[in-house]
Amino acid sequence: MAQRLKVLLLIPHLGGGGAEQVTALLARNLSREKYELHLGLVTQTRTEDGRLAPWVTIHALGAKRVRGGWMRLLRLVWRLRPQLMLVGMAHLNSLVLLLRPLLPRETRVVVRQNATVSAALAFGDLPWFTRSLYQRLYRRADRIICQTQAMAEDLAQEMGVGNQQIAVLANPVDVEAIRGAAAADEPVWAGPGPHLLAVGRLARVKGFDLLLRALAAIRRSFPQTELAVAGTGPEERALKQLAAKLGLEEAVRWMGHVEEPAALYGGAALFVLSSRHEGMPNALLEAAAGGLPIVAVPASPGVVELLREQTGVWLAKEVSAHALAGALLAALDTLPPGARFSHPWIQQFSLTPAMHDYERLIDDVAKEWRR
Repeated sequence: MAQRLKVLLLIPHLGGGGAEQVTALLARNLSREKYELHLGLVTQTRTEDGRLAPWVTIHALGAKRVRGGWMRLLRLVWRLRPQLMLVGMAHLNSLVLLLRPLLPRETRVVVRQNATVSAALAFGDLPWFTRSLYQRLYRRADRIICQTQAMAEDLAQEMGVGNQQIAVLANPVDVEAIRGAAAADEPVWAGPGPHLLAVGRLARVKGFDLLLRALAAIRRSFPQTELAVAGTGPEERALKQLAAKLGLEEAVRWMGHVEEPAALYGGAALFVLSSRHEGMPNALLEAAAGGLPIVAVPASPGVVELLREQTGVWLAKEVSAHALAGALLAALDTLPPGARFSHPWIQQFSLTPAMHDYERLIDDVAKEWRR
């Protein structure tokens, strides 16, 4: 039997957003016959997690912050000496690529980009030196994974990275598991509705302030409309204050972190994506897998390309509260109660093709070193 390739998957912690979910899916579903799988959790202190397969070795480094875990991370990599590291989040990508000259020579580094670079830089949440830093560091990666071709082209243009360095891979989505979880009817909703669902980190980039303003507008036509928001984040207090200012205290339910958002799908009339910019959000893909009608703003060229003219999807004309309210009204005027859609386009993200593509990338990068 051929020796298995040692692969270290690296994220700050389990739980949280789409990047963590993608990495957890990879840990559970990459071939255990081909790979010796390790999962490094930079800011997590516990190693037990029932969501992961028993053949995945978890290394909880317990750093207070990602950048403060650099020495623990170096020790882990030198102890394991993996043939390949796959890193799952932007700020961790930067740390690993900064440390690249100190890593074992045989360790290949693959990083996963989760946002459109030009939009993230223009948005203003990143330090002024981010562009030049990324331009230097991303050239150290053996591969950079983007979720859409539009993201890949943007990365190549903004960072000066060669096309041969970039791989376009779809986010894996456990379609069957989501459909099973969606069959449960979590008692979330108090009134008659319609009921809207949004999922994501409570941060300005996710546009929940736009959604609250849109909700206030559509309640003039649909006064019983309720919104459930699943997520936590730094803007929670400001968003709750905005909801109060708009007279929406009774119309919005703040769910906090929800381990299985699909359990909320049962009573939802539709899913709303309000983000100012995104790469390819997992919350959107999971909602589609669960059959929910979708209202979205054009958060990225990839999102627009995926959703344009799809049945059961209402795409706003621009990223604004006014345009979002218009798309919501168009959907609510059309949808019968309990409407669901098959969204056949979601199959391209299902586990079998997605894992095949990830495994092919891992094998190709490993072969390049062996040559």
